[in-house]
Amino acid sequence: MIKKIILSVGLLFSLYSYSQEGTSSPYSYFGLGKDRFRGTQAQRAMGGLAIEGDSIAMNLQNPASYSHLKLTAFAIGGTTSFTTMKNETDSEKAKRTTIDYLAIGIPMGKFGAAIGLKPYSSVGYKFQDTYVDNNSFDTTKKFTGNGNINNFFGGASYTINSNFSVGTQFEYNFGTIENEVIETHTGLQLSTRENNTAQIKGITYSFGVLYNKKLSNGLKLNGSFTLSPETKLNISNTRNIATAAYSQSTGTEYVNDSQDIEIADYKAVIPTKYSFGAGIGKQNNWLVGAQVILQNNSKMINLSSANTSGDFENAQTYIVGGYYIPKYDSFSSYFSRVVYRAGFRYNKTGLIVNNESIKDYGMNFGLGLPLGVSKVDVGFEFGKTGTTSNGLIQENYFNISIGFSIADKWFRKTLID
Repeated sequence: MIKKIILSVGLLFSLYSYSQEGTSSPYSYFGLGKDRFRGTQAQRAMGGLAIEGDSIAMNLQNPASYSHLKLTAFAIGGTTSFTTMKNETDSEKAKRTTIDYLAIGIPMGKFGAAIGLKPYSSVGYKFQDTYVDNNSFDTTKKFTGNGNINNFFGGASYTINSNFSVGTQFEYNFGTIENEVIETHTGLQLSTRENNTAQIKGITYSFGVLYNKKLSNGLKLNGSFTLSPETKLNISNTRNIATAAYSQSTGTEYVNDSQDIEIADYKAVIPTKYSFGAGIGKQNNWLVGAQVILQNNSKMINLSSANTSGDFENAQTYIVGGYYIPKYDSFSSYFSRVVYRAGFRYNKTGLIVNNESIKDYGMNFGLGLPLGVSKVDVGFEFGKTGTTSNGLIQENYFNISIGFSIADKWFRKTLID
């Protein structure tokens, strides 16, 4: 048993250790980057709806679900994103493939536990701004950034009775984000370059409650609540200022003068986050539900000193989704055992740029393909972030997600005849 846990944890870190470029969004320039979805692909295919526990698959958005597991579950998921970014005159395409989560859930009677890795946020942008400065020079500023904040988590849950389960989860967040600004003036040989590297680490935690109650006619009522209290991450920032020349053909940098600037460590607020959800359905047949997520993003800050154009407000997310299984125990038809999912999401992200609130809309659908007690989840998402108004960028994206949930019984008694 212990060997299996050690092997599984080692697999988590080895698979997740390489650097991922998790986004190509210019909006990742602000705050701690662009928030990543932190649930499974099954939940993503319902717009992000996560209001019930499962006996063979994890609900990574509510730690109260872990004690619902009856079999040990290993889950891994990834997404390929195709994005078209456009303003009023131009457009550009980008493609990214990422690992979204790696997790192991272990049942222990009325208790349950889980450990895993998932992303918190990602930075990945490249854009430029051209204008005439106060000295009448034609000036171009080029902005680039990359990096991720990852999240190693461990949670535990307890089933109080047939209606209630509660859980808590602790997360160690860590990562590196780099931001660079190059300022070039027409007629001047040398450009100025500012490079900021932020080392980020810190603890966050959350609490969860799941409720379910059997009603008449085989119906079942589900309720979910999670709370992530406000915490702070430690930021160790280093800054380098340089004058440099750049090859027009290759872009190679030739540094003329360079100076490291000492910056005191500081803290970034991770705002309080609440989630409320409820739904109704029939066990192993169908579910329809809704969820509201509220976060106090007005307390967030930007990492780059050059970033003065973004502001923050409180964020809200509204989700409607569900699933349908024609006949989960059918022997004659495989497609009758398939889980058909769909959902819609509206997200007021909490970011304000050029006095415009940035919003995100997404429509999802997907399939849960059974493989015995294990399954493969395939999801598709169409969405839009931002707008072309007020000099901003609109992102139209299409995501293809695949998740694997492998269930097995680790605790077996050895029988000897």
